[in-house]
Amino acid sequence: MKDKTKRKQKETEEKNQKETTEKKKDNEQDAEEKEQPLDLKKEILEMVLYIIFVFAVVWVTFTYIGNRIVVDGDSMYDTLSDRDNLIVSKISYLLGEPERFDIVIFPVDDEGTYYIKRIIGLPGETIRIDEDGVIYINEKPLQEDYGYETIELNRIGRAREGVTLGDDEYFVMGDNRNNSTDSRTEEVGNIERERLKGKAVLRIWPLSSFGKIE
Repeated sequence: MKDKTKRKQKETEEKNQKETTEKKKDNEQDAEEKEQPLDLKKEILEMVLYIIFVFAVVWVTFTYIGNRIVVDGDSMYDTLSDRDNLIVSKISYLLGEPERFDIVIFPVDDEGTYYIKRIIGLPGETIRIDEDGVIYINEKPLQEDYGYETIELNRIGRAREGVTLGDDEYFVMGDNRNNSTDSRTEEVGNIERERLKGKAVLRIWPLSSFGKIE
């Protein structure tokens, strides 16, 4: 009788234990099912935040640091060639002032047309070009070798009599001196400081010419 009672008690305990185990499994499964939607929402939120971060970095980079441009034409030959891909630094002139011989970009109209030229004259200077194509800064010959060829008589333009720059103006020229529309013409004229949008610092294409721009 006692053995029968013990057996029954053991069976009851095993049954209770089994029910407890199954109930525990059911609870764990319910918990997992509840966690899955939360995990999915977390992943979506993280992805959205990452995309926002990437767009923010790109925007800051192109607005304040630099961007890529493609050279159109041969006015800067033989330093730059048509279809060269360049990186232009915008931050250079946020942190410092333009210097002589910098290669710069600036707008020439309201339609989004930009020119790329080299700074020759700085604020307050007088630039003159004589009949032999020699460039003078404050009546002293400019020591440089960026010009692709000697300036022809009919390309001297407004610099024949001398051009005196204002306190925030720059005189720019293309390295291809006889095939460049620049500050020697009334069309372009002197370039105000605020119009200088960036400095060309790196050529990234073609790969054979990859490197820093001088």
